[in-house]
Amino acid sequence: MSYLKDFPNPEGYFGEFGGAFLPPELEPHFAEINHAYRTLARSGDFLNELRYIRKHYQGRPTPVYYAHNLSRSVGAHIYLKREDLNHSGAHKLNHCMGEALLAKHMGKRKLIAETGAGQHGVALATAAAYFGMECEIHMGEIDIAKEAPNVTRMKLMGAQVVPVSFGGRSLKEAVDSAFQSYLSQADEALFAIGSVVGPHPFPLMVRNFQSVVGIEAREQYLEMSGGELPDHVVACIGGGSNAMGMFAGFIEDAQVQLNGVEPLGRGTKLGEHSATMTYGKPGMIHGFKCMLLADAEGNPAPVHSIASGLDYPGVGPEHSYLKTTERVAYHAINDDAALDAFYQLSRTEGIIPALESAHAVAWAMKHGRENPGTTILANLSGRGDKDIDYVAREFGHG
Repeated sequence: MSYLKDFPNPEGYFGEFGGAFLPPELEPHFAEINHAYRTLARSGDFLNELRYIRKHYQGRPTPVYYAHNLSRSVGAHIYLKREDLNHSGAHKLNHCMGEALLAKHMGKRKLIAETGAGQHGVALATAAAYFGMECEIHMGEIDIAKEAPNVTRMKLMGAQVVPVSFGGRSLKEAVDSAFQSYLSQADEALFAIGSVVGPHPFPLMVRNFQSVVGIEAREQYLEMSGGELPDHVVACIGGGSNAMGMFAGFIEDAQVQLNGVEPLGRGTKLGEHSATMTYGKPGMIHGFKCMLLADAEGNPAPVHSIASGLDYPGVGPEHSYLKTTERVAYHAINDDAALDAFYQLSRTEGIIPALESAHAVAWAMKHGRENPGTTILANLSGRGDKDIDYVAREFGHG
């Protein structure tokens, strides 16, 4: 039995979570995407082209780095998978190049997507430029203001950035807006979902495209350690693509504890955080079933995080399943701790992390202090260039 081959099932379910709940007019388009992916994922030509892109364009493999100064200050051994060194600055390009290559083989001419922190938008704009496609990115007005450098990068690469001004004006509404736009363009466009969320087959596809992170990290760590595996592997969780990519490399290593870190934000009241795994219940959002933060009427609730890429009321269905099986432990880190980790990693290692990634670093620091000598491999899923203006303006230089 192989976990990655057995999950999800053919209908896209991880246990009770997942599926595809779609408007009738989109059902044939998602069936086409599923068929194309299932066919191309086994094609030598497709896989060889993707490998070429990863090596010669993205700059993979990204390194694993032993954070010696941070480790010394914490008292544990902290290693970082440097996805911040992946071209475009985060893990997102791993699945964006895969989705764009899929779109090319399907004869599509346009890519449509949502973005929160802007990293998925930048990555998809990068992929669209590479393949000569049009690109349309929907982004909440709040995130456009917070992540101005990424908006500039998307526009420089030719993407149309669509401001979303309704509701909470953040990631959930960006997804709503992108879905609505895709409805009228599905014949010629691919909706390149930006995480392990959405209707089947996207949680499967994005996980598999991102699994290169965990596969590389496991091999690199074994080489660095002389054949030992880390005690803990940790990654931040919003929708959860960087985490599922990282976990994929270690999911069958029972001796390795897998840890997902979500945003506790400013507090425990609904609307003050985005801690879906801690406070959510099973529910429906954007065409799939997952753990969900919902209001009294059962609708997706308002959420908050200092990290724009994590402020989503749902989470990937595979994460929801892995919580029920207890294969992954899920933790919550608040804004203050994430911000402290942002400053600490910048000053001890000269590495400025994305605010999203800082949640994983914060947990590694906390757990390391409480468990001296332990080994922790954290996925540094993105760099903080996009966040420095916002952090300096709102919080100063620490």
